[in-house]
Amino acid sequence: MGAVEPVANAVVELLIDERFEEVAGRFAAGLRAAVSAWALRAAWATAVAAHGPAVLAGTAAVEPVQAGLVQVRVPVGGFDVVMSVGEDGLVHGLRLTPAADSVWTPPSYADPSAFTEREITLGAAGATVTAPVAGCGAGVVLLAGGGPFDRDETSGPNKPLKDLAWGLAGRGVAVVRFDKLTHEHAAGFTMTDEYVPFALEALDVLRRQPGVTRVFVAGHSMGGKVAPRVAEADPAVAGLVILAGDAQPMHHAAVRVARYLGLDGSIVERFARQASLVDSARLTSRTPSADLPFGWPASYWLDLRGYDPVATTARLTTPVFLAQGGRDYQVTVADDLSCWLAGLTGRPGVTSKVYETADHLFMPGQGRSTAADYARPGHVDAAVVADVAEWVARTGA
Repeated sequence: MGAVEPVANAVVELLIDERFEEVAGRFAAGLRAAVSAWALRAAWATAVAAHGPAVLAGTAAVEPVQAGLVQVRVPVGGFDVVMSVGEDGLVHGLRLTPAADSVWTPPSYADPSAFTEREITLGAAGATVTAPVAGCGAGVVLLAGGGPFDRDETSGPNKPLKDLAWGLAGRGVAVVRFDKLTHEHAAGFTMTDEYVPFALEALDVLRRQPGVTRVFVAGHSMGGKVAPRVAEADPAVAGLVILAGDAQPMHHAAVRVARYLGLDGSIVERFARQASLVDSARLTSRTPSADLPFGWPASYWLDLRGYDPVATTARLTTPVFLAQGGRDYQVTVADDLSCWLAGLTGRPGVTSKVYETADHLFMPGQGRSTAADYARPGHVDAAVVADVAEWVARTGA
């Protein structure tokens, strides 16, 4: 494993020097096809704006993740560079995350003696089943947000899906959560690829769990956006919990968020041009990923553009609980929740609630929310966990 550290340190030094073309030149073919040098520049600018200038700030942490790949985490101040390096010396995965300098501790509302956990595999994804000791009548599949998240949706010191899983299991709800494909594999999947097959398999796992008679899907952020597509594929789903699910098209939201974070005007303008391309008839399966938001392939944007989560939900009869953080700047009351409520007007079985002090991770705070909030240790608001558990308990019972 020692051979990967020089590779990782060299990549980090290039990032700090903003030599993004050279960094992209060290990518394996799959990552190079999915992430352009410009997309890397935009992600780096966002991280620096949120957490301050990057400097080498500690020793690289190294651990094997799968055959032939080693994960290296390099601290650079307020955030970490996490990459998967192969035996070929190339970078197969790269992400920027808040600094992981704090150890996650259970929230006060979680009682580890009230449940058990076991590891399973869903296709190519690792997963965890959290089962109440005292039995259960309902089960929930948790879907993480957009990005290469693990099953806990780890973001720096925080693990919002683990908070939810432990909090719900302590209230008698069985839970399955899983690693996204992009957590350990290069990008190149559509939103449907990343979520739907694994969610459907997880629902089947819950149905085989002793005592479970009703199964639900609870998705956060993009996980909330895709949750109606899961219910469309499995009509027996008893209800949907949409936690800060984005309804505004993501390529439009990228422009709004870039402005909110005060990114360089050239980045905002390029996001706007890329968003216009996604909207246009010029977007085809042959459109170069370098011309599209985040450097993601045309197949991703064609799949996303052809999906309207609000209209899909309106066609379903499945009960829905919409939860939204009042301080959330990524998915907002004005830009997203308003779309859900307008599109679901008159549809029975819709409940909504705004948690005024919550940010995008549903962690309470004060003042203007920024990306730096995600680097501070916290937990999903106990009120959110209680409300979800109570809604699940009474829905379809």
